Amino acid sequence: MLPKDDSCTAVEDRAEGDPQHPLILERVEKKPEKKWHTVVLDRVKKHRSCTPEKVKSKILGFVPILKWLPHYKLRDWILGDLMSGIIVGILLVPQSIAYSLLASQDPIYGIYTSFFSSVIYAILGSSRHISVGIFGVLCLLVGQVVDRELALAGYLPESSIGINNSDTLLAGKGNGSNVECDRSCYAITVGATVSFTAGIYQVLMGLLQVGFVSVYLSDSLLSGFATGASLTILTSQIKYLLGLKIPRPQGWFTMFKTWYGVFTNLATTNICDLITSLVCLAVLIPAKELNGLFKSKLKAPIPFELFVIIIATFASHFGHFSSEYGSGVAGDIPTGFLPPQLPAWKLIPNVAMDAFSIAIVGFAITVSLSEMFAKKHGYTVDANQEMYAIGFCNILPSFFRCFTTSAALTKTLVKESTGCQTQMSGLITAVILLLVLLVIAPLFYSLQKCVLAVIIVVNLRGALGKFRDIPQMWRVNRIDASIWLITMATSALVNTELGLLVGVLASAFFVLGRTQQAQVTELGRTATREHYENVSSYRGLQTHSGVAVFRYGAPIYYANQSLFKKSLYKCADLNPVKEKALRLKFKKNKEQQDETGKIPKVKSEDNLSKENEVEASASITMMLDEKSFINIRSLVIDCSGIVFLDTAGINALKEVRKDYRELGVEVVLAQCNTSVLDSLERGGYYDSKKDGEVGKNNMTFFTIADAVSYAQSINVPNGDYDQKS
Repeated sequence: MLPKDDSCTAVEDRAEGDPQHPLILERVEKKPEKKWHTVVLDRVKKHRSCTPEKVKSKILGFVPILKWLPHYKLRDWILGDLMSGIIVGILLVPQSIAYSLLASQDPIYGIYTSFFSSVIYAILGSSRHISVGIFGVLCLLVGQVVDRELALAGYLPESSIGINNSDTLLAGKGNGSNVECDRSCYAITVGATVSFTAGIYQVLMGLLQVGFVSVYLSDSLLSGFATGASLTILTSQIKYLLGLKIPRPQGWFTMFKTWYGVFTNLATTNICDLITSLVCLAVLIPAKELNGLFKSKLKAPIPFELFVIIIATFASHFGHFSSEYGSGVAGDIPTGFLPPQLPAWKLIPNVAMDAFSIAIVGFAITVSLSEMFAKKHGYTVDANQEMYAIGFCNILPSFFRCFTTSAALTKTLVKESTGCQTQMSGLITAVILLLVLLVIAPLFYSLQKCVLAVIIVVNLRGALGKFRDIPQMWRVNRIDASIWLITMATSALVNTELGLLVGVLASAFFVLGRTQQAQVTELGRTATREHYENVSSYRGLQTHSGVAVFRYGAPIYYANQSLFKKSLYKCADLNPVKEKALRLKFKKNKEQQDETGKIPKVKSEDNLSKENEVEASASITMMLDEKSFINIRSLVIDCSGIVFLDTAGINALKEVRKDYRELGVEVVLAQCNTSVLDSLERGGYYDSKKDGEVGKNNMTFFTIADAVSYAQSINVPNGDYDQKS
């Protein structure tokens, strides 16, 4: 007797493999499905109900800081949060300035962005460890939109207006905008509008509870996208490393366009910028390696980037690199905060599609990192709450001249490794950035742009290092490696946003491809117990005389139903369609033989190959002389690997059963899950209502042993020919 479970109940004792007493399970009665309007009314009533406990739960869920801050363990957690907050804040100063360059913005806006996102995520975020702020891939995407809109608005490229000249007014208004400000002002207006629109998308996705979409963006897809975007970022910084004054290309194949511009303008390289870049690279690359090498021994990574920025700023200031050598520098970085301003509503239609792809990338990166670190440290995060948090990290700062943000892996790893316990660390980071905004920012006036480009390039080491892992990825899983390569190549060589879409489509294609590559395999029984496995994979398995057992390891649906039938016929070595055609031909030939007394040959118009002509003639002769019959009397299909059936799949099984029955071969199903059983019943697979009772019919069984025992016990006629002869 089997124990009870949630889905079925054993109702009688039985001996395994006994054809007289197969396993019979009684299905639990299903609850009647509610009509759609009933479901809607129930949900409305549920949300309309308002109790103090429910209100409190909603508020605490939406503002997680109200939940963890009253329970903050000051003595146990403050030291780790303080240390990680200070270290991340120090690292964010040079990176915020540098990544502003990538987003086509002035340095002050990068510091604004990091400050506001740190404060807002500490209040709304559900992850204790991730660091939200400037992320290189998003900065690249924002920068591409900003450069495009600047060109449409009539602003001259930065390379055409002189060094550090940000006072060029709007030259044309082809986009219908009435914004009257200089190039820098219009650039941050575009960036803030993109951030606002992306944040709206993210909050709407949170309201619609679509946080689950992150599961469709696999690790290999996101990694390939990040690596491809990193190649684009690297290419975009070459002009700053060499001190070239060339505009950022737009559209597709920007990598090729950029390298073409670099090579054609190579003669105009600024020697001062080139030497500075080489020196900074020679310092930062080994320094980063040392930080990684002694990571386990250091309590916190040494902020070499900050040291390089300080030294390079002093050298540029006292060496007059800008005035005497024409080196591009950061320029004026004001202190304090600018008054808030609304996004440019007229720009939203122009940037809506770009903002959507940016919103998806930002959300996917944030959720994947938050779930990864939550799993590592034994707590849970809410994907929809993360959607709200990152959405408001984009919406609210957009009123204060900030651009799009998300979680960043490098800073998150630093934050975790330096003892972070809660998002109090993010608030401490915000204090460090506030100090820079109020006091220190103007001191970076003479900082060369090539130094910022070096910082960006050096921080790409992690993503670019994935190329070393390609052989290992290929050995582990070729499909995942292919998705990585396709996404990376499209993102780098064609278009960054297109790379994400192509990666998603490639992943879907490979999932469908796997279902179409599934093959029917023949099973055999072990000698010691009632267990069946693939006869081509294991030795010592036994097959049954007259009964063939097969397994199909994929769902049967419209895209693979014909492949399923083809594979089954091939594995069974009996194609019922061809066999019926051959028998009809035999019947015709027999009638001719009765008239002439000679056995006719198979002609070419039989649509058989030359190899099959001899086989068909021999088969006809054998059937005439010996009245032979097919060796397979019953065919058992193990459905344990069939997750679901659609209408085409049900029809395919009907056709298989019908075609084999006409040859005198009975088809029996075994180990169908409840979803498949329900589909078979709804699709009219069973001959009668009684046939729908598993184990009480000659159609479906819960175990292969029962199906085989039943098949061995029945006496099936030999088909149309044998019955008539």
